[in-house]
Amino acid sequence: MSAMSTSANFSEPEHSGLLKFLSAAFYAVSSFLIIVVNKTILTNYRFPSYMFLGIGQMTTTILILYFAKMNQTVHFQDFDRSVLVKIFPLPLLYVGNHITGLASTKKLSLPMFTVLRKFTILMTMIMEARLLRKTFPNRLIYSVLAIVFGALVAASSDLAFDAEGYTFILLNDVFTAASGVYTKKKLGTEGLGKYGILFYNAFIIVVPTLLASAFTGDLHKAITYEHWLNAPFVSCFLISCLMGFVLMYSIVLCSHYNSALTTTVVGAIKNVAVAYIGMFLGGDYLFSWTNFLGLNICISGGLVYSYLTFHSSSKPSQSVESGIQGNQDQLIIPMMEDSIDRLPVK
Repeated sequence: MSAMSTSANFSEPEHSGLLKFLSAAFYAVSSFLIIVVNKTILTNYRFPSYMFLGIGQMTTTILILYFAKMNQTVHFQDFDRSVLVKIFPLPLLYVGNHITGLASTKKLSLPMFTVLRKFTILMTMIMEARLLRKTFPNRLIYSVLAIVFGALVAASSDLAFDAEGYTFILLNDVFTAASGVYTKKKLGTEGLGKYGILFYNAFIIVVPTLLASAFTGDLHKAITYEHWLNAPFVSCFLISCLMGFVLMYSIVLCSHYNSALTTTVVGAIKNVAVAYIGMFLGGDYLFSWTNFLGLNICISGGLVYSYLTFHSSSKPSQSVESGIQGNQDQLIIPMMEDSIDRLPVK
């Protein structure tokens, strides 16, 4: 009975299939574009400070939403003490996601970056099961395992292994998964909404990040960078700053219309283009058959997972019916009953 009640309590409000698809596609395109731009800045132009690039993206987000609020284009709660309570721990997860993501982009080739990002799907599934008490069909679990297996195969023959890069990307997976799950929870918080989450995330952590950048000498490296008068570099930097806002907005929008797990899965679709394009355009991919095989296993599992996720979401009545008939096709991750944190239904 507990499994049945769990599924019922966490059934999400149904949005139209078109809105789900468009929000997912918007996130996929945004994620793809910002990876390419960031990779160009950090690798091709050898910009020394991924932290300063993150600060630029946060500042752009603050300015856009501030002026939009002043013009009453968007609406969210004015700042007071309650905002800190409402939004915590998202700012910490946000800055962790930002910094580790940019650092790993600099350290790893595009194909390996996208492969190791697949672990985010597994981590999101585990966090949703533990924090939101969700259950998942075995077919989805098997496809996730295929994704992870492919990632392990590809990583096992990484000819350009970088321990620091791998550390950053795995930390980035953890921060991304936690951020996705908590974003879904916070979307139901009164007074915040999509724009409030974006604004106060950036607003709360931009100054501490700037101070950390100055203290570590990272800020000095960015300011004294030699290509600030190079028009193509400056254009890429400004595009990255703008895309930082667009990406965060697309993540929140996709989480609003879909589950946190579905938002994560969308990355698998996007990674098909990123991985293969990176082999030819990235300039830092070292080919091996084992690595290539792992990439294809990983991507195949991601596509199957994506199909199953969107296919099942388009048939809510079947999901409810199958939950009533029995849960033999569900994996239930056990946890203490008193630790259940309910997701508010809007």
